[in-house]
Amino acid sequence: MPTAADALLGPRPTAWPLQRPPDLSDAAFELAQASEIADLHLDSFISARLLGYDLRRRHGLGLSGGRFFGQLDWPRALAGGLTLGMWSLTTNPFRTAAGRWRTFKRNLEAFQSQIASFGPDLRIVRDSGELDEARAAGSHAVLLAVQGGNALEAAPGGVADLPRGLIWRVTLVHLTNSAYGPTSSPLGLWRRGDPLSAAGRALVEGLDEARILVDVAHLGHRAVRDVAACHDPSLPLCATHTGVAGVTPHWRNLDDEELRLIAASDGVVGVIYQAAFLRRPGGPAGIGMVVEHLDHIRRTLGVRHCAIGTDYDGAIVPPTDVRDGAVGYLRLIDALLRAGWRDDEVQAVLAGNTLRVLRALRPAGWAKGGAPATSPH
Repeated sequence: MPTAADALLGPRPTAWPLQRPPDLSDAAFELAQASEIADLHLDSFISARLLGYDLRRRHGLGLSGGRFFGQLDWPRALAGGLTLGMWSLTTNPFRTAAGRWRTFKRNLEAFQSQIASFGPDLRIVRDSGELDEARAAGSHAVLLAVQGGNALEAAPGGVADLPRGLIWRVTLVHLTNSAYGPTSSPLGLWRRGDPLSAAGRALVEGLDEARILVDVAHLGHRAVRDVAACHDPSLPLCATHTGVAGVTPHWRNLDDEELRLIAASDGVVGVIYQAAFLRRPGGPAGIGMVVEHLDHIRRTLGVRHCAIGTDYDGAIVPPTDVRDGAVGYLRLIDALLRAGWRDDEVQAVLAGNTLRVLRALRPAGWAKGGAPATSPH
């Protein structure tokens, strides 16, 4: 099995020069210049859709100081070194099933139009070949994703109604229960311990067939185990944005058994930047909270399964020092190095592990109808 050293990447696409924070160490800046950075979970389209927030223009943190929204836009993402992002379309669960499907299709079209209007520095990709083409061109690779699988509940053909390759990841549930299964959130009430439903199992099978990552973030804990049991074992699972209960016991965080189920699929666990899920009494402050959770994953599973899923603009409150996405990735590099992580381990977290999963899921040519890899392992 490859080691962390196989994640060494570079050079980073240089279409957008890095913006160096004055407090960043030389070692961190040099490593950032030689690295790519991938984020498994970005929710900035929520504020673009609901508040008219223009992702094409550079903003500050706004009146909220980066609480809940205003943490990222495309200029800041690029200046902060982000070369690959999974950008979510989030489902409003309080619409009817038919309304969710209609709204999802409308939002998908609108988001693609906004991305295209930004120009060649953003490029939507559908398989690892297109991903490599975007990286070679110095473009930020956009991977479209769904937060809340119930967007697809009324699709006549289910997952098969999605355009081939356009959606890379589906988070099965969000903050409410759905036809597919329970949420881990307090809004799940008495259903939080329910199993994955028959419709949920069918959704997992449909996502596997379409080579779309199954994301267990937000899912009730019993249902996470059910997903692992019915999921195609040759494909990776993921939790794109989570903390870990082994550091901070919390309804939103995954326990070690759940982490091992993801690792058994050769998947990845992205650590979220939501401070409320990460902090613990007597624990570190700031970006150190993120590092502590990544350290636990590294000890429990190995560095091969560590990744980043900030959830920027997903109504979260990140630690103060990383509320601005223009510096949030660079300060993570600095913090990992200060915590004793090797350069190759840091690069595995930044993008190497994510790229491994994406290549296993969709090899070059897949979007054009090429045969998938038989197994990622």
